[in-house]
Amino acid sequence: MADSVRRWVPGGGDRQQPCRWLAARLGLAATLYGGLALQIGALAALAQLDPAWSIPASVTFVMAVQGLSGVAKGLAKMSSKSAVKLLAPAGDGSLFRWVALLTGSKNAIKGAGFFLGAALLALAGFNAAVWGMAAVLTIILIAVILFLPAGLPGRLKADEAWGGWRSGDSRVNRLSLARLFLFGARDVWFVVGIPVYFQSVLSDGTAEGRREAFFLVGGFMALWIIAYGAVQAIAPRLLGPKGQSLEATTRKAVQWSGRLVPIPFLLAGAAAIAGEPTAWLTVTLILGLLAFGFVFAVNSSVHSYLILAFGSAERITRDVGFYYMANAAGRLIGTLLSGLSYQVGGLSLCLATAGTLALANCLAARRLATQ
Repeated sequence: MADSVRRWVPGGGDRQQPCRWLAARLGLAATLYGGLALQIGALAALAQLDPAWSIPASVTFVMAVQGLSGVAKGLAKMSSKSAVKLLAPAGDGSLFRWVALLTGSKNAIKGAGFFLGAALLALAGFNAAVWGMAAVLTIILIAVILFLPAGLPGRLKADEAWGGWRSGDSRVNRLSLARLFLFGARDVWFVVGIPVYFQSVLSDGTAEGRREAFFLVGGFMALWIIAYGAVQAIAPRLLGPKGQSLEATTRKAVQWSGRLVPIPFLLAGAAAIAGEPTAWLTVTLILGLLAFGFVFAVNSSVHSYLILAFGSAERITRDVGFYYMANAAGRLIGTLLSGLSYQVGGLSLCLATAGTLALANCLAARRLATQ
């Protein structure tokens, strides 16, 4: 839910723009420290939420805090991903393996965090859970300050001109466009369509039934993210032997983007044929979405590698920042289209919209291979 709220914060889709500017001006270490410190501050602020406040005041306050948390996440994620480009061993496919391991473990831990967060809320309560997370992050920040290698690069040279909001490398711009469509395709079904469908199937209409369905759907999504992270981590093995050329990896990225397209279209056809929730449709959706998650994870992992492989060390913070700005824009577009398509045409149109965005991702990726 936090991710969904954060995407609705004004300017939330563009928060990577100031993040990449700060990284280029101050260096990666400073933005990593700043991201962790901002996240601690956001949790401390969230702990001040008062049940006595009105609903509009509470929603406004939570959105503002989540916006700050989104900036913190952007700073930390961009710094860590950019550092891989600068610190990973050169040659023999090491960059791809390190990026896949970092990205996959991050998402697997994110999924596990959903379960941990639910357990903390149930056992310790809201304030204790928030302050506990802030304390753990404080320990992590201290450890990073103490053990991060000195002189981590990433700062823009004093005589280097600012290149505007786009990258000077057309490959980075095309990959970012593909990333926008890729994550739009995921969030079209992920945000509204599938959760609403499963809620209607699993709930018996009572308050207790709705509560049970809510946790079952949330648990499914959390397990999906954990599995998604595990596939991301092994993506280099799925794309071929170690040490293959960048051109070969780019061609395989195009192939995997094409494999994603038919899955949501087939699911949309099944939903249209069923017309209403049925047992066979529910099983088909579960299997189809697991297949979608597998192929999507490979696509996402190879994108994360290509953005670092395409970018030069001198401008890596700008390229990675622009790339994740496109990622956030795709999630915003996917969220908006998810609700709109589900309202207009139900689950079948929602899934067909996801297929259309997946097709757009494939077409954008094909331009990388033809360059």
